[in-house]
Amino acid sequence: MSAPRNLFSSDNSSAVDPRILSALGTVDRSHAWAYGDDDATRGGIDAIRRIFDTECDVFFVYNGTGANVVSLSAATRSHEAVICTEMAHINEDECGAPEAFGGYKLHGVAAPDGKLTPEHLRPFLRVRGFEHANQPRTISITQATEIGSVYLPEEVAALGAFAREHDLYLHMDGARIANAAVSDIANGGTEPSLAGAIETLRAMTAGAGVDLLSFGATKNGLMFGEAIVVFRRDLADHMAYIRKQATQLHSKMRYVGAQFAAWIDENVWYENAVAANRKARRLAAEIAGISGVKIHSPVYGNGVFAYLPAAAIEPLREEFGFYLWDVTSGLARLMVSYDTREEFVDAFVARLKELAA
Repeated sequence: MSAPRNLFSSDNSSAVDPRILSALGTVDRSHAWAYGDDDATRGGIDAIRRIFDTECDVFFVYNGTGANVVSLSAATRSHEAVICTEMAHINEDECGAPEAFGGYKLHGVAAPDGKLTPEHLRPFLRVRGFEHANQPRTISITQATEIGSVYLPEEVAALGAFAREHDLYLHMDGARIANAAVSDIANGGTEPSLAGAIETLRAMTAGAGVDLLSFGATKNGLMFGEAIVVFRRDLADHMAYIRKQATQLHSKMRYVGAQFAAWIDENVWYENAVAANRKARRLAAEIAGISGVKIHSPVYGNGVFAYLPAAAIEPLREEFGFYLWDVTSGLARLMVSYDTREEFVDAFVARLKELAA
């Protein structure tokens, strides 16, 4: 029997972590109150509160787009605007869902490294009070970014301070926040211990002034489900109703809560993120010296962005399944998952060498 196929297309392509499957089995044996009024859901909420060490509000949803849409809609009215990067997932990859559901406007800012700074935001303050323009209300950042860079805790804190100063909200799309929390760039140049990763996770979210977090887990071991974590608790006042209206209220919510409890309490989030990041760094190091290959940027998370030889791209895509970030330049995005096999990485490297030669 051949080995299960791996893909570099997305960490969403990965399998469900066995510990998560086991957790699902524990709640699949009897009846429970629907819509979250159950012990498993409460257990997942408690686990999230423990890892962030704060009495935050938690709302489970089906997916990342739902988490972003519901979060932004709780913070932003239809005459207001969300400021993000041009490459932000909410701007490029959610089929206009935030704007369609919430009615607010997205302002995409050019940021080649994927990161917003206060300097990007200042020009939007000029329309404050001008009734013909959408009023700036929410800043949305992605951690880790779509191009693989990572916001340092102090960079998030600078945005948080700017938001407080100018009466704005700060939202973080944390689809790959586990990978960011264990990255060496966010931890003084070294891979952190579990305790260090938790400290970094707190420092780059609640400790940095993030108001709303889309807490991603399906790219890192879950079968389904994400969490909205509300650190600015007045934003939770209408969240439950917005979640229901957005069709993100899971009737059997215990299946999401049980996954999050296991993901956090059994350190699945940490171990899987470390595994994915390590393999991504190894992949980048192995292909960096191949003729015609150029690594686009340092690998801080589980994404490798590399320019590949033109003649190699299609054969490699056929065999290993990945997306081109930029078709014109041949910039490929290779997403490494926690369960990406070492032999799959070896096979890719060998095939790339063969094609490049």
